[in-house]
Amino acid sequence: MADTDPTGPVMDRDEVDRALARLGAEHEAIETSLLALQDHAGRRLLEGARLTGITEERWTATEASITLLWTYFDAYTDALRTARTIRSRRRWSSHEDLVELTELLRGDAVTVAGGAAATAGAPTLHAASGKLSERYSLAALVDRMNELYATSLDVVVAADAVWSALPARIDLLAAELQRTARLAHSVGVRPGEHPAGDDLERITRTLTRLREQVVSDPLAYWKRAEGSSAPGGGRPDTTVYDREARALEDVRREIDAVLTVRQDAEKRIVRLRDVLSRADRTLAEARTARGEVLAKIAATEVPVVSGPPTALQEQLSTAAEYRRHAQWHRLSPLLESLEQKAEDELLRARESLTAVTAPLAVRAELRGRLDAYKAKVARHGLAEDPELVERYEKARRMLWSAPCDLRAADRAVLRYQQAAAEVLGTAPRVPEQGVPDDRRGPGA
Repeated sequence: MADTDPTGPVMDRDEVDRALARLGAEHEAIETSLLALQDHAGRRLLEGARLTGITEERWTATEASITLLWTYFDAYTDALRTARTIRSRRRWSSHEDLVELTELLRGDAVTVAGGAAATAGAPTLHAASGKLSERYSLAALVDRMNELYATSLDVVVAADAVWSALPARIDLLAAELQRTARLAHSVGVRPGEHPAGDDLERITRTLTRLREQVVSDPLAYWKRAEGSSAPGGGRPDTTVYDREARALEDVRREIDAVLTVRQDAEKRIVRLRDVLSRADRTLAEARTARGEVLAKIAATEVPVVSGPPTALQEQLSTAAEYRRHAQWHRLSPLLESLEQKAEDELLRARESLTAVTAPLAVRAELRGRLDAYKAKVARHGLAEDPELVERYEKARRMLWSAPCDLRAADRAVLRYQQAAAEVLGTAPRVPEQGVPDDRRGPGA
């Protein structure tokens, strides 16, 4: 959103035309901003959430501000449409037309129902209330929209940032807490019997309460950046989370000390079995995914997925024998070697899964890009353009057929983008990521 020029003397035809061009561009920018706010994921979450505290209070005011924003924008749109109608009466506007246009473009000529702001629950520019209508200049109206937009976006962005960061981190910490609690119980670390057990119980209560508060009142956990006036300037407040994460780490160290004394070897062997089991499952998933990719994607070299190494399982069995026979001097170096090899094997399995599924990710990206451009064309009323329809259908058939030729589909999507850009009068955007060399894999 931008500011309009201040008022002045009667405008000439050139000034009017320049002003109308500038206002038209400004109108489009405002509309784009409002639609982006309307579609913002944070706004949708706020609408559907059960809010409490600060967030409930601020979102109630923000909803009113957004409603008022659209009211002001409609009035701004009507004023611009009226000005364009007056200018189009004659090729060479009369003096009376220019006087009328000057008043409309620079004076307080935009009328907004006085009850609009009161209905929305938001303040107006003027302190007086109870008026049947209020009049603004286009400049004042834009300033007001800028103000309402900034405050509304600030609430939406802040809530979305907290929801995007904290609940997921709390869930991960809670999952780690459960694993630690089970392990603690297995070695006799229980509430009332060991301080670490009491700490685990307290951390569990705190995390449960923290998550409930973050979900219902995210703005209570938003820390605004000092000196920042930009919407969303700040970061989630992780003070409580960080404190509990440090407390859990302390508990883990305490349990590790117990495990070192009582069952270090058993714990490490169990972990090794788990890592190798995950690696085997990941490799099996990669082999299944490879068959799917070969069936759905054409002209793509999909890496071969190797089977699980039997040598590691044999060495793990040897380690278990060493433990049963209390051969600690042999077990220790073997476990150290196996732990590194098992992590490497799991990493290799995950990389294999990523490599074989990369073509499907590329196809999904192309589908998304194609539909995004179609939606953009439709918003401009050009969805029935014959050339665009033909190019869209051609790209769509390629992307939704099996097997799909990614290279041909990529070119078809690009041709559709270029045609759409030409029709819309914008420069074609060359995508940053195309379909890479088959030898490197589509995800390279």
